[in-house]
Amino acid sequence: MIAPPPLWVRRLVLAPLVIALAVLLVPTSIMLALVVGAALTWLLPGRLRVLRLLWMISFYVLWDAAALVVLFALWVASGFGAAMHQPWMRRAHVAVARWALAVLFWQVRWTLRLRIVIEAPTGASVPDVPVLVLSRHAGPGDSFILVDTLLGRGRRTPAIVLKDTLQWDPAVDVLLHRLPAAFVTPQSRRRPGQPGAAETIAQIAADLGPDGALVLFPEGGNVTPGRRAKRIAALRARGKDALADRAERMPHVMVPHAGGFLSALDTVRGDAAVLVVAHTGLERLVTVRDIWRELPMDKEIVLGGRLTRVADLPGDAEGRELWLFEQWERVDAWIAARDADRPVADLRGDHSG
Repeated sequence: MIAPPPLWVRRLVLAPLVIALAVLLVPTSIMLALVVGAALTWLLPGRLRVLRLLWMISFYVLWDAAALVVLFALWVASGFGAAMHQPWMRRAHVAVARWALAVLFWQVRWTLRLRIVIEAPTGASVPDVPVLVLSRHAGPGDSFILVDTLLGRGRRTPAIVLKDTLQWDPAVDVLLHRLPAAFVTPQSRRRPGQPGAAETIAQIAADLGPDGALVLFPEGGNVTPGRRAKRIAALRARGKDALADRAERMPHVMVPHAGGFLSALDTVRGDAAVLVVAHTGLERLVTVRDIWRELPMDKEIVLGGRLTRVADLPGDAEGRELWLFEQWERVDAWIAARDADRPVADLRGDHSG
């Protein structure tokens, strides 16, 4: 994707442009037609695909603009940024994030006919300790779903490391620059001395508070046949043929990268926990064509998880990397069982090869 523009362009051009679009959109007859159309989409499942898409785009513009106005008000309330890092201001921004995602997913559930089911405890079941959240990466919006779950049900303060291209979204850009989050530039565009993902993750993990949850996606991207084959080939190139054979028996996931996870373990508090998250329901939504074909989605997205205390993990890097691989085997087995419509209670079974 195209690299985001400089900060001054994002703040003085992109953000005002989104607000201007929202101001122009609200009083127009187009907005009225879209509201009526959005109401009809609920009565006509599988119909009005174009209206659903136009409504969601319009709603997202309004949502982004509203969030920007609230964030600007918080900036003013902080003394034009002077108190931005105070605890009360951090709590205010977490509340804004919780509100914003709740509103967004209320609309997504209604318009796209999505159902989100949580089958396992989130970080709320381990109060007062930081949590490292390791999730599979499949389909659009899975990071939003996970963060919304952590904010809402888990009452956590999520910290997330994202690709720098997400700074094209003005509200996401402003909000996450004020929360314990970071945007990482790909190595091909990284300036000399600019920190990479592992360094950034280590720094955020070290600062996690008792209600913090650092969200990591060890696969690094959505599963595709090409990426999956490259990961397996990389294992064989390292002489790990046994692991490569096991990876070939995991059709639903890719071999996870352990670097960011290991960096987080090196700096996070010793009483922290690790939450491995599996989800299913978005696998077929990889390209724009896939998303268009599936509208309205009319899907059930199910999240399951498994908690492990950091103190219970292997103490060496090689053992921890193998532990992560085994968790991904469990995730793959959980997804396979759901695809086969077999009952799955949790991710605690031993599915390693």
